[in-house]
Amino acid sequence: MSSAAHPAPQPLGGRRAALVWGTGVGVYFVAVIFRTSLGVAGLDAADRFHVNASALSTFSILQLLVYAGMQIPVGLMVDRLGTKKVLVLGTVLFTVGQLGFALSPSYAAALASRALLGCGDAMTFISVLRLGSRWFPAKHGPMIGQVAALFGMAGNLVSTLVIARALHGVGWTQTFAGSALAGVVVLVLVLLFLRDHPEGHEPPPAHHAGAAFVRRQIVESWREPGTRLGMWVHFTTQFPAMVFLLLWGMPFLVEAQGLDRGTAGGLLTLVVLSNMVVGLVYGQLIARHHAARLPLALGTIGATALIWAATIAYPGAHAPMWLLVTLCVVLGSCGPASMIGFDFSRPANPPERQGTASGITNMGGFIASMTTLLAVGVLLDATGDNYRIAFSSVFFLEALGLAQILRLRARAQRRERERLVASRVEAVHVPV
Repeated sequence: MSSAAHPAPQPLGGRRAALVWGTGVGVYFVAVIFRTSLGVAGLDAADRFHVNASALSTFSILQLLVYAGMQIPVGLMVDRLGTKKVLVLGTVLFTVGQLGFALSPSYAAALASRALLGCGDAMTFISVLRLGSRWFPAKHGPMIGQVAALFGMAGNLVSTLVIARALHGVGWTQTFAGSALAGVVVLVLVLLFLRDHPEGHEPPPAHHAGAAFVRRQIVESWREPGTRLGMWVHFTTQFPAMVFLLLWGMPFLVEAQGLDRGTAGGLLTLVVLSNMVVGLVYGQLIARHHAARLPLALGTIGATALIWAATIAYPGAHAPMWLLVTLCVVLGSCGPASMIGFDFSRPANPPERQGTASGITNMGGFIASMTTLLAVGVLLDATGDNYRIAFSSVFFLEALGLAQILRLRARAQRRERERLVASRVEAVHVPV
């Protein structure tokens, strides 16, 4: 058979890979802008729709409920349909959701719009992870994931800097409707430039047998201790910063700490900037020292619990600025630490299950965030806006997640060593 019939695969990486992957990251960037735009508009939303703290938290809870519930279906869709089709659908949904939120005449319509936005948002990150694994060598996996998350945090930065200012400059409808145009832009880019994989690196044909295939993908992914460990790492590390940025940070800083909106917005921006810096550091450390994954995750959990407790238990009426700054810097490490979850689930599963395994892992942090958002809202209403009591709910979920991580870590590490030995034995016996 001639070489022309079977062209040599192109090397992974390079400018072409950066362009394609960058297009996918652009979609995720816009999705995060839309997702977090409510975080800087929480007080405005409460006034616009005349709702209390519990009803306000329902916006984010519903959005995250849809997001978390979609993770396994989206993982299956990515494994079956490929990245481009899923990203196109996701972009259309979150753009329509953002536009609907701008034009919603009532609380119920706004809720429906946030649910639609959450559905589209759910299709982005897993697709970007899959895209990176197809276009770049496996050794770059930890850094690729952290850089993708970094661009997501850049989207959060746009919310805290641009959306917040626009709300007070041009108003609710113009701000959210105008931002929806960014969704149209990235949709065009996806249609023009995105490809599922490089030429010569087509995945082997998969046999999808309906419900049986779905059950097999989920069961086999879940059986891997690395998948479950990754989910619990994501669960325990992500939610404190997510809750702070997505909804309750601004009200806490303004109402409980007595700061003006400008100063509070600056502290939220600090969380985002810290996240971006720490993400690069964590990505480099894990790429060079694989064993650093668990110590980094556990260290982040411990530091977050310590500084969170110090802030809400401070004996004065308001915590000092140095303590609030420290809190925001530490919260910035939560997002990068949550990405470590994928560094446990990715090597635990073969390529044909990457989407499903990533979906299971990604559910963790969003389930924890959704639960805490609800708990904080309910406790605020029940205690007359006592943030010390409401924010204490964080510790219950951190304790649960930490217990599961400690339970699964030895099993996942043992399984990973077994796979490494098996791959080396297989490589020795491959005929030349």
